[in-house]
Amino acid sequence: MATRKAKEQADVKASFALLWGEQEPPSRGPKPSLSATRIAEVAIGIADTEGLDGVSLARVAKEFGVTAMALYRYVPGKAELLDLMVDLAIGPPAEVGDTPGGWRPQLTEWARQCLAMYRRHPWILAATGTRRQIMGPHQLGWLEAALAALAGSGLTPAQRHDTFLLLAGHVRTVAQQYVDHDDAASDEWARLTAQALERHEQRFPALTQAIAAGAFAPRKASPLDFGLERILDGVAALASR
Repeated sequence: MATRKAKEQADVKASFALLWGEQEPPSRGPKPSLSATRIAEVAIGIADTEGLDGVSLARVAKEFGVTAMALYRYVPGKAELLDLMVDLAIGPPAEVGDTPGGWRPQLTEWARQCLAMYRRHPWILAATGTRRQIMGPHQLGWLEAALAALAGSGLTPAQRHDTFLLLAGHVRTVAQQYVDHDDAASDEWARLTAQALERHEQRFPALTQAIAAGAFAPRKASPLDFGLERILDGVAALASR
């Protein structure tokens, strides 16, 4: 148990150093020809085209024409590489401070840019959904941008952070819907559900009525908008108390 805990602490320290540019350069061997950032950028390209499962040190090394062992001079392991990939792919935070109208339009723009980032790199959802990560400068920058937008809202610091968590959670949910969506599967679900309701309409009157009224029909509006507006309505109500 102690050995495992020590290893986890070492992994965290390694990720922190890698993310914040505090990793000591290799002290032995030939002059470094690569860098952790270059390696992560290539890995991001692989993840964008092949998904996260396509990323391995051996696969990345192949792109450079070297062995996987050669990459260990720059990144301690795959977990640390993944942390760096996430921070680089997330990129600089949304510039919303100049958005006119105050905190509400600024947070709206923040959420839209955040969703656009997830759609460019959908693998980030899986990479950040199963374990607690060390946050790099870009990730903290997005948090900073959201909190700064709320600075004049009248909310307490804790409420501003809770608002950020609500927004980030909603954006992730919508991004995951985009990842999971499949037109053929959706059509099949609609067909089978309609058949089931024809036979069991009396058991599900509210659902039957909603479907008949077009509640499940495709919409032109972004799936982000409704939930985002309701969250911001709630924040406005809280701020006005």
